[in-house]
Amino acid sequence: MEEFENEVNEQPVTANTNEVPAEVKKWNWGAFILNIYWGIGNKTYLPLLCLIPLFNLIWMFVCGAKGNEWAWRDGNYQPEDLETFKKVQATWNRAGLVMFIINCVLIVLLTVFYIAIFSFIINNINDMNSYNYSY
Repeated sequence: MEEFENEVNEQPVTANTNEVPAEVKKWNWGAFILNIYWGIGNKTYLPLLCLIPLFNLIWMFVCGAKGNEWAWRDGNYQPEDLETFKKVQATWNRAGLVMFIINCVLIVLLTVFYIAIFSFIINNINDMNSYNYSY
């Protein structure tokens, strides 16, 4: 029988332990607002915890604060990739910030709409009560 040599890398296999640069440790609007899509797009799956009802109200803030660090580690970025990473995350930041602004405007518009509807109903109820329905 022939003996085969097993070529094994003698270095221990470890996770990507490179230090996250300080420029990366910033708030990420994309991870905050678009957390599930951002997580899948950046191959970091902790944002999928936002699918848990009520827990997501807290976890989305964690995603916004820690998202860049997760993306750096899970994307196996190296220090020489910093500019590429920043460009990719800048796109996510813009998209997330635009979505945040759109959501805020919609919330304000819906609030004004519901207040208008409510006041219309109350005024009509008061008008109906002022009529004399005696026959």
